[in-house]
Amino acid sequence: MLVIDNIYKTFNPGTVNEKTALNGLSLTLEEGDFVTVIGGNGAGKSTMLNAIAGVWPVDGGSILIDGIDVTKLPEHKRAKYLGRVFQDPMTGTAASMEIQENLALAKRRGNCRRFYRTGITSEEKKEYYDLLETLGLGLEKRMTSKVGLLSGGQRQAVTLLMASLKKPKLLLLDEHTAALDPKTAAKVLETTDRIVNSNKLTTVMITHNMKDAIAHGNRLVMMMDGKIILDIKGEEKKQLTVTDLLRKFEIASGEEFASDKAILG
Repeated sequence: MLVIDNIYKTFNPGTVNEKTALNGLSLTLEEGDFVTVIGGNGAGKSTMLNAIAGVWPVDGGSILIDGIDVTKLPEHKRAKYLGRVFQDPMTGTAASMEIQENLALAKRRGNCRRFYRTGITSEEKKEYYDLLETLGLGLEKRMTSKVGLLSGGQRQAVTLLMASLKKPKLLLLDEHTAALDPKTAAKVLETTDRIVNSNKLTTVMITHNMKDAIAHGNRLVMMMDGKIILDIKGEEKKQLTVTDLLRKFEIASGEEFASDKAILG
């Protein structure tokens, strides 16, 4: 489903600010994999997601999504394969538009003229009502409310629906609960699991919370210095604890795990 083969990315090459963010990174995901990604500051986690999304070109290597080589495709041409939810709840939705209008835009992505020509049909309203009802947040009764009036957790839940509405080849979650309080973050993660599992979406989720990285998905990878140093799956992941993960990191890297953003439990 996703094949990242030996990709490199250096920012500000040849200057005093030169930084190698991806250093021969390789990763293969099978269809339906839900991979959590963890690592210290500067490990390359978000850079990897931006490389997959085509935010900027990589310096070397290749990226294939569902067998299609997207390495040289610009961001807007990759968008049809991807769904993405960002850390900031304000990103990914149109604050001045209604909840149902945001969902309609996501559903008709690539055909905005149809949205303005026909508006939202009664069939679509029923579809969006049913989808919102699954969130358990009462938003199905607020479909005409402006998205800008929602709380951060409500907005992220709507963004998750929007990102998964057309069942993308790959769902990218870039620390999408980091800006939320613990109780709300747990609710959004519960919603994430339900959406990913019910749609059988191949998913990459970045998190700084080791407990969450262990509890969610069927596979966990840890990054350091722009490459993957741990890849844990199957029964080994099911039995994993935070203590185990820290010990494995120390063995793989030769040093203690240190990150001022990491949450151990």
